[in-house]
Amino acid sequence: MALNAFRRLPKVRPTEFFAAIVFIAGTIWFPADGYAKNTLVIGIRQYPANFHPSIELTSAKTYVLGLARRPLTAFDSNWRLVCMLCERLPTIENGLARIEKSVGKNGAVSDGIAATFTLPQQATWGDGTPITSDDVVFTWQAGRHLQSGFGKRSLFERITRIDVVDSKTFTLHFGAVTFDFNDLGEFRLLPAHIERPIFERDPALYRANTAYDTDTGNPGLYFGPYVISDAARDSHIVLTRNPKWWGKKPYFDRIVVKAIGDTAALQANLLSGDVDMIAGELGLTVENAGALQRSYPDRFNIVYQPGLLYEHIDVNLDNPILRDKNVRQALLDGMDRTAIDHALFEGRQEVAHSFVSASDGMFDPTTRKYCHDAARAAQLLDGAGWKMSADGLRRNAAGEPLRVEVITTAGHRARQRVLLAIQDQWRKIGVETVIRYQTPRELFGVTLLRRQFPMMVMYAFNETPEMVPGTFLGSSQIPSADNNYSGFNTTGFRSTRVDQLIKELETTLDRGKRRQMFGALQHIYADELPALPLFFYSLPYILPKWLKGVEPTGHQFPSTLWAENWYEER
Repeated sequence: MALNAFRRLPKVRPTEFFAAIVFIAGTIWFPADGYAKNTLVIGIRQYPANFHPSIELTSAKTYVLGLARRPLTAFDSNWRLVCMLCERLPTIENGLARIEKSVGKNGAVSDGIAATFTLPQQATWGDGTPITSDDVVFTWQAGRHLQSGFGKRSLFERITRIDVVDSKTFTLHFGAVTFDFNDLGEFRLLPAHIERPIFERDPALYRANTAYDTDTGNPGLYFGPYVISDAARDSHIVLTRNPKWWGKKPYFDRIVVKAIGDTAALQANLLSGDVDMIAGELGLTVENAGALQRSYPDRFNIVYQPGLLYEHIDVNLDNPILRDKNVRQALLDGMDRTAIDHALFEGRQEVAHSFVSASDGMFDPTTRKYCHDAARAAQLLDGAGWKMSADGLRRNAAGEPLRVEVITTAGHRARQRVLLAIQDQWRKIGVETVIRYQTPRELFGVTLLRRQFPMMVMYAFNETPEMVPGTFLGSSQIPSADNNYSGFNTTGFRSTRVDQLIKELETTLDRGKRRQMFGALQHIYADELPALPLFFYSLPYILPKWLKGVEPTGHQFPSTLWAENWYEER
């Protein structure tokens, strides 16, 4: 399906005017003036690696699926936890949650919590099948299975059992009292009537056989205001209005998400009108947006949303060179991230000092800060046995140069420019840097997933407010063949103290005490540096003047989760 130029349809039912479509040189054209917008075309920078909601999580997939699915709960644009696929958020105060005794696998008795949720009575999958408690039970069973390939199993593991009250009501039993028991954003519901037979045939092969990839256009996989009706690999995804959606009717009949990996090409598509808007979650850089705003001050609304998108460089801690903490600290000391921010991002990005943003309520301002100290970097490298040689490179006793390799996404010009700046800064402290580029599909679907990067990899992930870092710092979350490459601890970081803090953090209801624990984790992270923190991005949303209702969130839950509120105003 050609998607070069979706234009306008008359301000009556669009189906009455399909005869007006004229195909010219493989392009879909609509008369331009005096017509209501039927299709919204969105540009993003990456194509999803797959479409399963819980396998190989990427920002591109999260953004697209936000149009076609809803989590049980989510944080809204005001960073408040709200129900999306439940009728009421359970709390101790409203009686829908209660403390109970829980018996562990070893027979030990401890306090747990039971929380009762009710699905919307009219909620159905896109094929008309009711969404029921059976879907909840199946999703939990698949999420707990070691061979399912789910990226984040920790939530499913915390739930010890599910009691089905009726077809729409169920009670989750948690083995411990956790402060975030009612945050079910990671509980991404699956249609049991489609996915259960595939899963039960062979859980180890479920990742390869899921209908989300073998039958992506099946409406029964979705339940949002839109369903995916067409997906052309590495090109575009077409979403059409879901006739079974029980919520507010969306304004646009169709939304097309075009994946354009090169940021210059993405901007060119915007200026030509082939793309109506560029998603802030995965679009242009602040620098690109600033230039666009200066060149076309009256054409677009550009909204800069500070947020929790964390850009960093993961370090393979199994690498013999990078295993030395002094080398990791020297590399961060050798960076001038503030200078990079001003040179490339107009000073709009927040320099990161750990995995917690200053915008987050759990931020600890006393966390150690690395502020470009080349002298200290030199001292650390000397102490680690890497001495400066006459050619300006540091070498070990065997004469081998200190050479590091960083892999990152191809086509992401801002990220490439950041790495080139870091390469130049590291060269000044005697470190040679080799930069390699991979397609997002290869990077996120293979390299990170299977920990196949020899030294370092640069990318970003989106966080939620007060997010417990168990999935990327917990020792049990290191991807391996044994767990079918589940988990996001791609650095291989192991710390008994961090594991204990994560466990205590999850079960501490007192917010003040949690802040202390978060602070301890930030201090450990800044000292150990399993990853080199770079920035928390301010995300520019490039919107046409006529598009209203888009509310950037600044966190893991994308603006597409509220797409039914988007509309055209003229």
